[in-house]
Amino acid sequence: MRRRGKLLSEAELALWRQVARTVTPLPGRPPTEPEDAAEPASPAAAAPKTQPAPVSGSAQPSGRPAPPPLVPLERRMRTQLRRGRQGVEAVIDLHGLRQDEAHSALRGFLRLQQQRGAKLVLVVTGKGIAGDTGYGEERGILRRNVPHWLRLPDLRPLVLGFDEAEQRHGGAGALYIRLRRSRETG
Repeated sequence: MRRRGKLLSEAELALWRQVARTVTPLPGRPPTEPEDAAEPASPAAAAPKTQPAPVSGSAQPSGRPAPPPLVPLERRMRTQLRRGRQGVEAVIDLHGLRQDEAHSALRGFLRLQQQRGAKLVLVVTGKGIAGDTGYGEERGILRRNVPHWLRLPDLRPLVLGFDEAEQRHGGAGALYIRLRRSRETG
């Protein structure tokens, strides 16, 4: 069988036949067979030799359940922030830090604020400078990496959600981060 200039292998043809047998055709249409479909000599030849393992992106090897998905700030909270009725409880400025220093500082800051019972904090990453700087230097790297770090497993137990800050708090160069309640009872 030819598909956009590519010949299907025997394993792909066998898989197609297996899938085609499970499908009922639309009314008035005959079942479709691949164009070069020569039936295999034995049923063992039609079945693929190995079955691929199911892929699960959410399974964690430690057996702990995955944290719930991150959520953006609610409209009500954003409105209160815009109007000045809701305030951030703590701020960290990551300007001038290298990536490893910034990641470490962010992790420590979020843990400390969670222990203190803070619900909303502000992380200032800066916007970076537009244009090429040459020699492989990237500008605005923290602005791009901090959201990625907030989604990683080491910070997910701390972070409930995050969103870009209002203009008066730094706009695109800062993030509001909602923290989860601390699980420690003692």
